[in-house]
Amino acid sequence: MSKVLIANRGEIAVRIARACADYGVKSVAVYANADIDALHARMADEAFGLDGDKPADSYLNIDKLIAIAKKSGADAVHPGYGFLSESEAFARAVLDAGLIWIGPRPDTIAQLGDKVEARKIALKVGAPLVAGTADPVKNADEVLAFAQQHGLPIIIKAAFGGGGRGMKIAWRMDEVAELYESAVREAVTAFGRGECFVEQFLDKPRHIEAQVIADTHGHVVVMGTRDCSLQRRNQKLVEEAPAPFITEEQREKIHSAARNICAEAGYISAGTVEFLLSANGAISFLEVNTRLQVEHTVTEETTGVDLVIEQLRVADGLPLSITATPAPRAHSIEFRINAEDVGRGFLPTPGPVVKFLPPSGPGVRVDSGVESGSIIPGTFDSMMAKLIVTGATREQAMARARRALREFQIEGVASVLPFHKAVMDHPDFVGTDGFKVHTRWIESDFAEPLAAAVRAEPLADTSLLRTAIEIDGRRVTLGLPAVLLQGLAAGANGGVTAAAEKETIDPAAVASPIAGNLHAWKVADGDEVKEGDVIAVMEAMKMEMQVSAHKAGRISLAAQAGTAQALGAVIAHIR
Repeated sequence: MSKVLIANRGEIAVRIARACADYGVKSVAVYANADIDALHARMADEAFGLDGDKPADSYLNIDKLIAIAKKSGADAVHPGYGFLSESEAFARAVLDAGLIWIGPRPDTIAQLGDKVEARKIALKVGAPLVAGTADPVKNADEVLAFAQQHGLPIIIKAAFGGGGRGMKIAWRMDEVAELYESAVREAVTAFGRGECFVEQFLDKPRHIEAQVIADTHGHVVVMGTRDCSLQRRNQKLVEEAPAPFITEEQREKIHSAARNICAEAGYISAGTVEFLLSANGAISFLEVNTRLQVEHTVTEETTGVDLVIEQLRVADGLPLSITATPAPRAHSIEFRINAEDVGRGFLPTPGPVVKFLPPSGPGVRVDSGVESGSIIPGTFDSMMAKLIVTGATREQAMARARRALREFQIEGVASVLPFHKAVMDHPDFVGTDGFKVHTRWIESDFAEPLAAAVRAEPLADTSLLRTAIEIDGRRVTLGLPAVLLQGLAAGANGGVTAAAEKETIDPAAVASPIAGNLHAWKVADGDEVKEGDVIAVMEAMKMEMQVSAHKAGRISLAAQAGTAQALGAVIAHIR
């Protein structure tokens, strides 16, 4: 290969562009309208616009991506993670276009990406498993029937996807139907498919995974384990390698199961086999992510192997640079730096990044998709960067992490830094009296009072206004940021702009808690509601959240379902 199109955005697109430079090939970035000045668009050797605002019109649009690959002269495509990274259709479209696909074969993606089929492979090779549906469920009634047969809690999971999207845990029978519908909606939004299956849910398990890399020469190598138990809404926040506080027997069982599953599937490229580890020591296969993981960095730091370059080598038909599981040379911890307000239940906070001052020094690595002046759009994932801290031991890694987190400065949008700082001093994570973190630890055990962040600045208009112009006799399309044209118009009027009067706070108003899409109303105009009732569902940064009534009374709706809402916009009144 000589030129790689990176079908993604943010920090992973920057990461891949850097690996391409190290490997000696050119990189091509793509960008949605809001990302025209994003770091990844400037980091790559070339960048092409996708002419879209939403994921479906940009990073999920296969036809546009293939067209740009051909237009740019790219001969290979790297999907990163999220978006189309686990799409069999995208992988096939890339290959059908005569391009190199940097990832597993399409049939492998289909087989392992279908979590029901992955379960069957896991059973065939003897991997441990909890009870689950043999095939995707057809409706909420089937979910209820499974819950009645096997008991609660149960977990409803998107059959085609990952990253916690389309994943819901039901603890009561009366919430099963709504959670199923919500999981389907999230799966459609994130992956374009809504099929879900159901499993028994292990209460308070740890999340352990094994990194696998395989080539076309028959090598299937497990690169080690990671612990990814610190999660909120099934989204990982902190990951570390190697997984601490497990026995060598458990580690070998995880390595063996991961290796056997991938070998049975004829896997090539990078992938991750995930497991749950219950409090009593039982291990249960969870899923296979047929892509690079966000947390691949901690495995790189503990093995000294660049996993993205290994992917490029495999795609070029070369053997892996390592053919046996390496002994970990260090301990590494990754912190996802999301634009979320921890004091308001990890609410996404899109907006302008006024200051982004990352830490540095011994053992510190920062993979970032933003810098000071960047804009965090409300239509995409909330992750801004990743802080990866490495030490000779876990204790040294934690000491360096505390220092690095103190140095990290972000202003303009809220971030999860206060949570990370609190976790690094929490005995449950430190392991003072044993490692007590599990996948629901944040919701059930973490009780540190964290202050809400200062409200983020209003999200700027990131749309592009396009027009055709002629340059040297050639017709080209020019896209200009709408905010730039608004500024020019203001300048033409003597620099005078109309200042909006501050609205008086209306105690009856229901304000949008996020900048996002008003997905659906759960009440009708004129209904009587009680304080705490769920009245609407909103979606932002690919996650759903509920809006509750702040008081009792009769509700009058002020916004339509399906419309975009700014942070603090009045969507209803309760009187």
